[in-house]
Amino acid sequence: MAIDISTLDARYLDSCKRHGVVPNSAVLSWFYKAKIQKSSHEKCSIVVLLDHLRAADFSPLIDVFLEIDSSNIDAVDILHESPIILTEEYVLSMIRTINLKLRLVELRDVSFGKDFFRDLSHDGLACQVLKLRSSHFQKLNMVGRFLQLHTLNLDYCTHLTSLQKDCFACMPNLMRLSMCETRVANLWTTSAVLSKIPSLVELRFQTCPCCENTGPCPMSSNTDDLLTVDDVPSMGECLSNDCQITVSSELQRIGLLELSSDNALPVSKKHGHLQKEVSFSEMHVQPKNGSLLSGLNWDLTDAAIALKYCISHHPSPICFEKHYRDYMIASLPLLQVLDNLLIRKMDREKAKTIFSKYYEYLPYKRQLESVVTVLQKREMGSSIIHGRKSLKPKQPSSYKKSPYFFSRSLCATKLGAWPLLYPVSNISYTSKQESKQLRPRQFEYHPSNSSLMVFGTLDGEIVVFNHESGNIVGYVPSIGAANSVLGLCWLKKCPSKLLAGSDNGSLNLYDINHMPPNIADAYCSSGIVTYDRFEQLTSVHVNSTDDWFLVSGYSKHVALYDIGSGKRLKLFNNMHREPINVAKFSNHSPSIFATSSFDHDVKLWDLRQTLEQPCYTSSSSRGNVMVCFSPDDLYLLVSTVDNEVKQLLAADGRVHMNFEIASTGSAHNYTRSYYMNGRDYIISGSCDEKVVRICCAQTGRRLRDVYLEVCPLMRYVNFIWGASLHIHHHLCNSVCNLR
Repeated sequence: MAIDISTLDARYLDSCKRHGVVPNSAVLSWFYKAKIQKSSHEKCSIVVLLDHLRAADFSPLIDVFLEIDSSNIDAVDILHESPIILTEEYVLSMIRTINLKLRLVELRDVSFGKDFFRDLSHDGLACQVLKLRSSHFQKLNMVGRFLQLHTLNLDYCTHLTSLQKDCFACMPNLMRLSMCETRVANLWTTSAVLSKIPSLVELRFQTCPCCENTGPCPMSSNTDDLLTVDDVPSMGECLSNDCQITVSSELQRIGLLELSSDNALPVSKKHGHLQKEVSFSEMHVQPKNGSLLSGLNWDLTDAAIALKYCISHHPSPICFEKHYRDYMIASLPLLQVLDNLLIRKMDREKAKTIFSKYYEYLPYKRQLESVVTVLQKREMGSSIIHGRKSLKPKQPSSYKKSPYFFSRSLCATKLGAWPLLYPVSNISYTSKQESKQLRPRQFEYHPSNSSLMVFGTLDGEIVVFNHESGNIVGYVPSIGAANSVLGLCWLKKCPSKLLAGSDNGSLNLYDINHMPPNIADAYCSSGIVTYDRFEQLTSVHVNSTDDWFLVSGYSKHVALYDIGSGKRLKLFNNMHREPINVAKFSNHSPSIFATSSFDHDVKLWDLRQTLEQPCYTSSSSRGNVMVCFSPDDLYLLVSTVDNEVKQLLAADGRVHMNFEIASTGSAHNYTRSYYMNGRDYIISGSCDEKVVRICCAQTGRRLRDVYLEVCPLMRYVNFIWGASLHIHHHLCNSVCNLR
């Protein structure tokens, strides 16, 4: 028998009497409002305001709500807005008691701790709308049952950085998701997670000042003929390009913006002023001639947010990615509204074009196939499966005959948005005297054994490490005062030997066959060759025949050493106008090498010449951090300060590819880049950012951005994966380790 709403207040008073609690007038008012709704033949709901409750009020309320499922109450909403202290177990117990009649739950973490939100995420809720504002979320992992949930709002969860793979798997009916002003930044993992939500139609990572919810902005239909999405650059484009933005004066007429009294800032009428969410470089907005805004010099720092779709507010970092909107539209074909803007047919067509131009879904533009399908093709012939000819168009014969065709296809099937990561910096050793955590500073993979790497530490240790088994193969402790290892290079023809240089100028050749497999109290000196010091050393590199090696450092000079005799053969003075960061030999020509310097120049040299002049000089717009040859010596990969990465033709230094990675504006964002899988892909990272980027070396298309769960990385770490070394090898394996 259904419990009548008119009896709820009486039940509540009886329960208060049993528990010895003074009735709460706020609770009685909630029941009274529900009675009024019922008498007016409206849907009746109870709005529970947690701010009005004391700890003693919960037990009587829970008694009433135990039978709410059999009552004629249509819905119960739970709201929490004020900064008051509540007993977490009481709140959670009441929420679970209401069960199926629960419609809206809005909670803030002002008074709720980490354990409360963890239990909520793991156990699930029966509500339809859930609004959480918590600083305890860093990785969203809502694995509980949320079967009735159709709207989830995580706005202002300012510590939320990433979404776990299956965090929405228990929300099959989720249609609307809002994550404004979080720290979510990764296009690839985020879109991969969201693509698993079958019902998602509305999504936003930034708000519209006039919109409370995720639906399309009612003002957008008024501006379609005035300012379209295509007319306004994304935040990433504003940050990366020196652009001028044209604004129609009609924005004032339709009431979106008004000018402040100092004629400098756009002001939202609804919110009083637009907050400065981000810092932009010094750029200005040029209004249309003849408009009401013409003649005004708007600093883009103030205007860009107002111009982002005309309405952007409180963006998450993902919004600053170039082509963010197009990428999300292309990745989520069922999505209908993004950031309060309708997705039109023309938006989808544009997004598809942009995605194809700037991104790769899988390596080598492969189609998504299962491992079993690829293995069947390999065993039975690429065009025949199960005795039938493939109906797909035949690929060019030269492409099918490539010895790497099937290995590339297998690799593409295994590629996911989440690489396997573990930090080598967590490795420690224990000797008789001490237990010590290793602090990696520089590393190099073995040239022929992909399971081995050597890394040097900030404390001067040399560690040979099998990153597949997790075992230390060889260890050399620092001798004397601790000095950071800055240069490492394996020999090519004698791959058991490696060269190491430290910041005190010391240079030593080691043989891993003479390194003890276990940590010893003292290291036997046999197998070590010591060379003359090179002061302020930063880089060492061995040539292709293992005859010579180059050393450079915080100077304008480069030294050439003979590996066999141990002598310094030559010191080349004043090769650049500023310190030389890197000197690299080519992979096949033992006398050819390249240098890069903060003087903005990259130079190619030939030891068969006098070295009075380089073979050529190629200049960058910023100081060069490093240069390296492609494995076949056809190209040079140049990286400068703050993400200027380009590929040069090694023959004459002409620019072959500019990878157009967005700069941060930092003069200390030192960038390094390397080739992957021959010269098919490049991987790039910078010391002020917690992301490494993988791009196709021939087209410049972005394959993945991989965010590391450390950061920002310390500047004394030479390269971003100095704190998480395993990532490079895993990416080489799972993306394109094909040879």
